[in-house]
Amino acid sequence: MAPPLPPIPGIRLSAVPANIKNWQRDDLLLIEIAEGASVAATFTQNAFCAAPVLVAKKHIREGHIRALLINAGNANAATGTRGLKTAEQSCEGVAEALGIKAEQVLPFSTGVIGEHLPVQKILDALPAAVDNLKADAWEAAARAIMTTDTRPKTASRRVEVAGETITIAGIAKGAGMIQPNMATMLAYVATDARIAQPLLDELVKDAVGASFNRISVDGDTSTNDACVLIASGATGSEIERVSEGYAQLKAAIVDVHIELAQAIVKDGEGATKFVTVQVNNAASSKEALRMAFEIGESPLVKTAMYASDPNWGRLVMAIGNAGAENLDTSKIDVFLDDVQIVEAGGRADSYTEEAGQKVFQQPAFTITVDLQRGDACEHIWTCDFSLEYVTINAEYRT
Repeated sequence: MAPPLPPIPGIRLSAVPANIKNWQRDDLLLIEIAEGASVAATFTQNAFCAAPVLVAKKHIREGHIRALLINAGNANAATGTRGLKTAEQSCEGVAEALGIKAEQVLPFSTGVIGEHLPVQKILDALPAAVDNLKADAWEAAARAIMTTDTRPKTASRRVEVAGETITIAGIAKGAGMIQPNMATMLAYVATDARIAQPLLDELVKDAVGASFNRISVDGDTSTNDACVLIASGATGSEIERVSEGYAQLKAAIVDVHIELAQAIVKDGEGATKFVTVQVNNAASSKEALRMAFEIGESPLVKTAMYASDPNWGRLVMAIGNAGAENLDTSKIDVFLDDVQIVEAGGRADSYTEEAGQKVFQQPAFTITVDLQRGDACEHIWTCDFSLEYVTINAEYRT
């Protein structure tokens, strides 16, 4: 079990039940942010993005964000003008309760698509949420945003910057409808460092690029994805790109994002295997990432992972489907951990099925593809497809 997340000065959280989906648990999260903090975010690239995403994008452009409101159980997606109105109403309710402006609230929703958000339930729960705000509620916050997740996802780091101890804490949710350009996931990471808005905007993009945009459970990009990075500014002087210790701070923030992203894959719906797909010596980073995702998202490869069947024919099939121009397959090597399965485009003389199966039976392993046509190397994280994945998604709305 992960250790409790440390409080972040300038951040208070509250998780309460709003009964949005008749769950007997907390399903509404309110995060209060101190005045003067910087807030940056990235959002889904799905064209059918949800109403709260549209509202959050508009509000964050205006700056001075003071609160986040997140509900589980209903995505408020594909809900038209009514959905936009309910997203705005939830922001107005938070604003009234906290004495701030509605434009200073970012709304987020996760759950079933196509159903109208019962906004009155949210408004009714807000007084309790405000009364319950406290700095040490990260664990409850992580649980409140879960949908098909089987466990909360949390991560934290501490780093020394110019003699000051900077703290970073984050939570995430997500288990299915997971694909890069975010996923059906929400992530909230906060630090007490003082970081100016332009640098924070860059930092969240770099962190997401190294983490959430490198995971895939099933290849589907959701309508509601978001990752928010908050710098409360409660500790020390402003940190700039040239500041002493900025590199260490950035690395720690990226590490928190990576830990949360990997936790999503490990908790993928029905997942039994955590798999790194590494593509080396590609012609470009774009080519390497495309090939890694082609392998990691192939249903045939993923079901072979589940069966602990090192069916290397499926791997070369996926490599060939990745669209690499003028690919010389006679130069390709493929490894399962340190077991070479393909050499110079064919089955390696040293390979045995027993050795391959031993790797595939592990709960975590790496598939490495060496294209030997350039110097670009990229990786992603994925998981297997199990019978439980089908059951979970077949019964999702029941």
